[in-house]
Amino acid sequence: MKVLDFTTEELCMEPRLRIALVTETWPPEVNGVAMTLKRMVDGLIERGHSVQLVRPRQTPGDVATHANGLHELLARGLSLPRYDGLKLGLPARARLVREWSRQRPDLVHVATEGPLGWTAISAATKLRLPVTSDFHTNFDHYSAHYGVGWLRQPVAAYLRRFHNRTAATYVPTSALAHSLGKQGYQRVEVISRGVDTALYDPARRSDVLRHSWGLTPGGLAVVSVGRLAPEKNLGLTLRAFAAIRERRPDARMIVVGDGPMRDAIAREHPDAVLAGMRHREDLAAHYASGDLFLFPSLTETFGNVTLEAMASGVCPLAYDYAAAAEVIRDLDNGALVRCGDEDEFIACAVELARNDALRTRLGQAARSTAEGIDWAHVNDAFAAALIRSWRCATAPPSPAVPVGLHEQR
Repeated sequence: MKVLDFTTEELCMEPRLRIALVTETWPPEVNGVAMTLKRMVDGLIERGHSVQLVRPRQTPGDVATHANGLHELLARGLSLPRYDGLKLGLPARARLVREWSRQRPDLVHVATEGPLGWTAISAATKLRLPVTSDFHTNFDHYSAHYGVGWLRQPVAAYLRRFHNRTAATYVPTSALAHSLGKQGYQRVEVISRGVDTALYDPARRSDVLRHSWGLTPGGLAVVSVGRLAPEKNLGLTLRAFAAIRERRPDARMIVVGDGPMRDAIAREHPDAVLAGMRHREDLAAHYASGDLFLFPSLTETFGNVTLEAMASGVCPLAYDYAAAAEVIRDLDNGALVRCGDEDEFIACAVELARNDALRTRLGQAARSTAEGIDWAHVNDAFAAALIRSWRCATAPPSPAVPVGLHEQR
């Protein structure tokens, strides 16, 4: 496992590459992987690299972009069941071999593990192109939440084989790198994630928005942001809120996002405010207008929402896992609970709801922490890591030392 870091002077001396980046998700799709990749692609282009983005066609009228260092190649895709708006890229090995033979990239980076990603690795291998990958999603962990737990081991084996075909696999946390290493993943390197502290800002707090939620002055807004799906452990979020409501009748539960659990939540928790999907400044206002952020997910590889809540000055409560384990110091800039301890999670949520002074102090410290987590630094590390893989693949072999030749003394 390597944690990558580079100086400004080193970065200024780096070459400019033609990078083919393959992904099955991309904005305007709304998920952490799509948002992260957009930031990283923008970072590569800002640093002088050109990017060929290979992705599925998202709508029948989808048109490829060719501007400002970004050139898109649209592949065929299928909608994912229970994931409206997301596509699974179909195999495209022959097409990628043809395209990359005609205009050869310096390096191929595969960001998602579907059929499109698998065939991209195959095409790159055939053409002897260096290829790297990202591990963004614990797909094998999702199986139990969708009634196909028996698939967990086959999926885990596929993911391990997928990533071990590449020269390096980039993950967002040291804990994940350690876990994958124990599972037999090779050449795992850590590149963290950043947060936009100009967008996610406590100054976006809105009394008008809070009033629309039915909050009285001084009322408590408990916020959850993310896909409304079983793998996000929303059942625990709602049980924690029920316990909070017993001690704070002025509390309201604000659920931001959409997904297959929306109707069930609306039916079983009619007092919850279901805000739906929110974007950019509107999403930032929903964060900043909250008082306590609950995030008990145990399926994340990172969890961008944790950093977004912290940047918004909202006290976060999460399991000691993924991004939270990397950036939250318990009762210093947020609250952490041992993974899987639901009783402790609920008790901590209630205590934070009761203690306004503690919650305010932790929210302010969370904002200070987020201000030091810079996307520019993350993008520097990502660009330099790709260059490093390219150099390793293209360096001439070391000359063989003739048998019997000894160092002169």
